[in-house]
Amino acid sequence: MKSFLVALTLSLGIIAGPTLAQSTGPLKIEITEGVIEPMPFAAPAFVAESAAVGGLAEQITAVVIADLVGSGIFREVPARAHVAVITNFDSPVQFSDWKVINVQALITGAVTMRGDGQIAVKFRLFDVFAENQMGEGLQFAGKRDDWRRMAHKVSDAVYSRLTGESGYFDSRVVFVAERGPKGQRQKRLAIMDYDGENYQNLTGENAIVLSPRFSPDGKQVLYTSYETGLPRVYLLDLETLRRRALSDLPGMSFAPRWSPDGRTMLVSLSNGGNTDIYRVDVASGAQNRLTSSPAIETAPSFSPDGSRIVFESDRAGSQQLYVMSADGGEAKRISFGAGRYGTPVWSPRGDLVAFTKINKGRFHIGVMRLDGSEERLLTASFLDEGPTWAPNGRVLMFFRESRGTNGAPQLYSVDISGRNLKRIDTPNFGSDPSWSDLLQ
Repeated sequence: MKSFLVALTLSLGIIAGPTLAQSTGPLKIEITEGVIEPMPFAAPAFVAESAAVGGLAEQITAVVIADLVGSGIFREVPARAHVAVITNFDSPVQFSDWKVINVQALITGAVTMRGDGQIAVKFRLFDVFAENQMGEGLQFAGKRDDWRRMAHKVSDAVYSRLTGESGYFDSRVVFVAERGPKGQRQKRLAIMDYDGENYQNLTGENAIVLSPRFSPDGKQVLYTSYETGLPRVYLLDLETLRRRALSDLPGMSFAPRWSPDGRTMLVSLSNGGNTDIYRVDVASGAQNRLTSSPAIETAPSFSPDGSRIVFESDRAGSQQLYVMSADGGEAKRISFGAGRYGTPVWSPRGDLVAFTKINKGRFHIGVMRLDGSEERLLTASFLDEGPTWAPNGRVLMFFRESRGTNGAPQLYSVDISGRNLKRIDTPNFGSDPSWSDLLQ
């Protein structure tokens, strides 16, 4: 089978800019929890500096625009409104041409074919009203087939300069791809870019699979499979597609989650009628039991620094969220609203926990502070479940299942203010997403 580990090595270079004052500039969009007015930007078609990359330059421009518009915090001023046409990447910018159509941020770019057969994508970002270039120009180079990654890297750099935060576009999602009628659903692991492109299957459909989880370096995936009839955690190498069962785990194992350093994992083990959380060394299989109660304790997730764990438990009589040390010990309840809480996931920023909430027959994806305060429900539907964080901690992906005998799951994303809810298109149905870190 083909390997699906991204082996791209992008060369990054600084390009010489025109004789303009460079500045971090006054232009910056503040991301708040309330409704924001999207920043108007223009991205004229990147210049094709050789005939061999003509169509590619247009495709890269389109991806950059789609990334920024799709974030919900930028608004494109379309090409039909442009006064100027950029045909030379090195020509000075006539800022008056962009001010007149109220463009605040201008992205100019070019694509060329290098002598070694690789393509190079370069860009500059301008603050139109300050008439400044924002930072130095950058250039990415790589194989022609990797043009989408280069476009996403341009988008990440623009996003970062205009928001002051890291981007999330050059990333991937592993999830459960489903097809077939309800009740006879076939499931397999699949992987794709964050926007649904470059879809590939990772496993066959011979067994039910659940809960795939990217390793911190993006090279491996933990998941649960029922191929032996009982749930068991497996480890899949994305470069070779070889997999192995973590067979030293007693009883039924499920709900795996990596530690930040990728050396250990958290897993729920059900043995002798009791379900508890264990910490397991991935290489040696050495186990450390973290919880010990007659309750069902599952869905653990590490804090970004690896010092604490959030998990769900029914020890208080209903499904609630708890935080404890990564070494075990006393756990503190953090969920106190009406209803039940599950599938907690710690934000990569460390400030929030995302969760699924069930209340009065409705499912919600929500976030709260680590002390349980500032609970905010971002969605509501017949069934919303399984949140996963974007690398920058600003966006969540989850799956939503429709009602009825023909109901099926689809992937959605939403930002942490509850804005910009949108469906992620996949070839078939999709559930249980896991978002990777930014690719290297």
